[in-house]
Amino acid sequence: MLEPGTSVQFVKGIGPRFAEMLANKSIHTVDDLLFYLPFRYEDRVNPRRIADLQPGETVSVIGEVRNSGLFRTRKMPIFQLVVGDPGSPDAPIFGYAGVDRSRTLKCLWFHGTYLKDKFKPGQLLALYGKVEASHSGGLEVIQPQIEVLNDPDDFALEDGVLDLDKAEAEAARKLVQSLEIGRIVPIYEAAGKGKLTSRWFRRIIRYALENSVGPSLGAPRRDTAMPTQTAGHDYIPAAVRAHLDLIPPLQALWQVHWPELGESIADLQNWRTPAQRRLIFEELFFLELGVELKRRQQRAQTGITFALAEREREAVKRILPFKPTKAQFKVLGEIARDMADPAPMRRLLQGDVGSGKTIIALQAAVIAMENGYQVALMAPTEILATQHYLSARRILEPAGYRCVLLTGSQEADRKRNTRRHLARGDAQLAIGTHALIEQKVEFARLGLVIVDEQHRFGVMQRMKLMKKPDNSGEIPAEPDVLVMTATPIPRTLALTLYGDLDVSILDELPPGRTPITTHKYLESQAGEVWDMVRAEVALGHQAYVVYPVIDARSGENEEGESELKAATQMYDTLRRKLMPNLRIGLLHGRLDADIKDAVMQSFQRHEIDVLVATTVIEVGVDVPNASIMVIEHADRFGLSQLHQLRGRIGRGAAKSHCVLMASAKMTEEGERRIEAMLRTTDGFQIAETDLQIRGPGEFFGTKQAGMPSFRVANLLRDVELLQVARREAAWMLDQQKLGAEAQVSEEEIRAAVTHMRTHWNRRFGLVEVG
Repeated sequence: MLEPGTSVQFVKGIGPRFAEMLANKSIHTVDDLLFYLPFRYEDRVNPRRIADLQPGETVSVIGEVRNSGLFRTRKMPIFQLVVGDPGSPDAPIFGYAGVDRSRTLKCLWFHGTYLKDKFKPGQLLALYGKVEASHSGGLEVIQPQIEVLNDPDDFALEDGVLDLDKAEAEAARKLVQSLEIGRIVPIYEAAGKGKLTSRWFRRIIRYALENSVGPSLGAPRRDTAMPTQTAGHDYIPAAVRAHLDLIPPLQALWQVHWPELGESIADLQNWRTPAQRRLIFEELFFLELGVELKRRQQRAQTGITFALAEREREAVKRILPFKPTKAQFKVLGEIARDMADPAPMRRLLQGDVGSGKTIIALQAAVIAMENGYQVALMAPTEILATQHYLSARRILEPAGYRCVLLTGSQEADRKRNTRRHLARGDAQLAIGTHALIEQKVEFARLGLVIVDEQHRFGVMQRMKLMKKPDNSGEIPAEPDVLVMTATPIPRTLALTLYGDLDVSILDELPPGRTPITTHKYLESQAGEVWDMVRAEVALGHQAYVVYPVIDARSGENEEGESELKAATQMYDTLRRKLMPNLRIGLLHGRLDADIKDAVMQSFQRHEIDVLVATTVIEVGVDVPNASIMVIEHADRFGLSQLHQLRGRIGRGAAKSHCVLMASAKMTEEGERRIEAMLRTTDGFQIAETDLQIRGPGEFFGTKQAGMPSFRVANLLRDVELLQVARREAAWMLDQQKLGAEAQVSEEEIRAAVTHMRTHWNRRFGLVEVG
């Protein structure tokens, strides 16, 4: 028998060579193989008579071989097989009586030399494929699925006459056992560059199911009912299973691979059969159980109880440069209540570009600093860290708070000096990049960690900052954590990626912001676009021009030809040819930090009219006088990226324009992104569209964001089940408090938690707070 952890190379029919191909699909064990699930299904249940076929139908057929042969064309050898309805008028097989036996079906295989001499007249075959009208006027099927049901030589009597009863009985038996016809057939994605076909997977997975420890009651035949109970322990508590009427897991696995006759094809394709729902729910339940446990463990930890008396409230008010919006007031209240609570704060602050997240973060920092604690603010890029540092100094230093900046590119002496101030407690607010988590960095009394654009950090980077020891070497009480993002997160991802965080949303822009008008232009209309830029500069405003790559080499195709315009080349073109009278600047990620800083400061001081840049300006750049942005090759950018870029303008009182320049040969996906940008400026609507286009795994990038790796569930399709799983996981854990009234025993809860930690942590262990 096969164990779940057995290497696939030991499964009959695989071996080392095929195991290596399967490894590229992340199939390493028998368990992985059994969870390589069909991506669609074909209804091959009811075979049709050839006499009744019509062109355009995809059908199952039982046919009798009339003749076959190989013929060669100038391009390739083609194997041709001709079949008709089986039997004779006097002795039909499968009841095929009274039909037109002169009508035949031609089957063709290109490069079909391997089929030569395989078929004999009188053989009974099962076929599946799409019927087309042939050039000769009959019907044909190109390269159908095919299976031999019987051989006439095996059923000939002494006088050479075929024993039709035995022939039909054998054919019927083989049809019942067939994996290819007479049933709903699972279709798998091929592997090994097509060598491991869907048909190959059907055979191998069937064998693995029949010989696994799991379904030890024996593999069900198609002509017998699936057993209602299967061997193996179900780690979802009985009460939860009863709430949702869940079938046993091994029964579900069998029926997902081999659906029972009568199963709805529509439900199968939509992943809504009882078997599919069971497997989806199980995956989501153990994910949400892990998230809920994490949330409860965090709340049980010893945190810092920040005082929030009149002195702290007045200090927060003093730093405000403007009257807060209702949304800002509400969100600050949520954060302040969390900080006053003894449990460590774990809160996600979502806000569209320009909604005022930074000032909220600085107000939270003031609460911590007024209580005698230090604050660390970590940003993903030096440009963003520097922007935060300059803003913090402008707002906080007049009120007496000392801010320091720590980045990787700083001189060693400056970094050493900054670390000394942090260790002594001389500096209250440390702003920096990943340099903040270096082992040498110590805080005297760290009380609040703020992480901006956190999806750009790895999980362990965030955790290192949260677990910083103080300068005594002891790890003090857990600091509060505020996670910020300007990338709106769809609810499905918020329930998984940030399920252990409380969420605050800034859904209101500060007053004085003017709506941004978004335009679409083709590359052929570039002259009109440059006229718009010149006109805005003539009004005293500034412009961004954004490119997807830094230089021409970055945009080369496989032939070495440049496909994309690049920032460095277009900087020269704009400066010398298109806008020689304007002051043009250049900013990209390869420039030294000091040069990037100088360029940004020049742009902010209006010493530059047009800033040519890459996506390095995507976050953290605030120039209210910039009123127009041109994004060339806009169809090559991600949707959330386009939205972030657009958020760099519209920060002042002037009407702002975002110009998306696209190639005439846009992909369908590129067109969808452009249309979404034209349709709305609402970040949450754009995030939902982006999630639909790219899928959950690519929305942030699985490795960086800690996105769970799902084998069965799909966050777009299974939102409802995700919410049910979250509810049921919390309900199950709440049963621990009910004593004799509990519907779930301590033993069941302990088994579920142990199972989650031992079997699911490999894929879900990255769901961390940051």
